[in-house]
Amino acid sequence: MIRAVVVDMDDTLCLTEAVCFELENEVLTRIGREPMSRGVHMSTWGQPLLDAMTRRSPGVDLTAFAAAYQVVLREYVGDGRLDVVAPENLRALDELAAEGRSVMLLTSRTEGEVEHLLAPDHVLAGRLSAVYHAGNTRFGKPDARAFDELLAATGLRPRQCLYVGDSPGDAQAANGTGLRFIASLQSGVRRRADFDAHHVDAFIDAFPDLVGAVARLDGQSP
Repeated sequence: MIRAVVVDMDDTLCLTEAVCFELENEVLTRIGREPMSRGVHMSTWGQPLLDAMTRRSPGVDLTAFAAAYQVVLREYVGDGRLDVVAPENLRALDELAAEGRSVMLLTSRTEGEVEHLLAPDHVLAGRLSAVYHAGNTRFGKPDARAFDELLAATGLRPRQCLYVGDSPGDAQAANGTGLRFIASLQSGVRRRADFDAHHVDAFIDAFPDLVGAVARLDGQSP
């Protein structure tokens, strides 16, 4: 049985690439930098933020960027522009939990970037059994060791876990650990061909499709 469904955050549980593009350009403007193009943002999407910024804005002062980013991030979250989880996605999480599966989040975000998601009054509170991020894991995707802490804490075998994400790096990490992998194409940033170098157990076009895809992989439906 698939006992744990592990979910990526950006462009999987939430559609965030477009709004992150706007947010990061706002940060660049505030620290006196030229905005980046959408093309360079999309080509580096899925990488840890500060690593990506060296390509998105070559020569940027990462310390200044990180400080301004936290300010703008709080503004965007407070205004309801970032990390809004759609009601149908919440229902999908609830359905997975009702089937007896643990639901966890594993993201490349830093601790500061997920802090608001861990608040006791957040819509995800009580829906996730664990949240893994750059602050409590030693390795990040696409390194297969990104799942080390999760597997150690749960005692689950890799084949009892499934990861759903939107990038080839997500697939690479899951494949390397032996987790089953579902690719979400909802954002439109990636296409099936982008995953040709990796094993994908199923593709979904929208997050709520995850419930049926997991059941099919688990042999619970045709």
